[in-house]
Amino acid sequence: MDNNWWLTLLLASTGTLLMRLLPLLWMQRHLLKQQSKEGLAAIPDWQSVLGPLMIAAMLGVSLVPGTPGIAEWLATALGAMAALMAWLWTKSLGWPVVAGVTLYGLVIVVARMALV
Repeated sequence: MDNNWWLTLLLASTGTLLMRLLPLLWMQRHLLKQQSKEGLAAIPDWQSVLGPLMIAAMLGVSLVPGTPGIAEWLATALGAMAALMAWLWTKSLGWPVVAGVTLYGLVIVVARMALV
């Protein structure tokens, strides 16, 4: 491997580390300053919005196929419907993912077999 590959790997791993480490260090420092407050009162209000925003961003990206085609759009739509139905039925987080990914994969496999 040439040096560009190693430099890219080093930069990506450093960026990944910093994205996780800096918020952790900031929050630890913030909580030490706020020791007089207890429980959720010590956590800043803006952090309660981050989780739903990240989930919405991942959902938006997931609903657009990487290689747009009829099979991919159909698989995405059916997978999303399966995930929604599994969530309505179980009210859990894991089973909708399993149902959506499984149906998406099945539609893609069947579509590829039909084209061959």
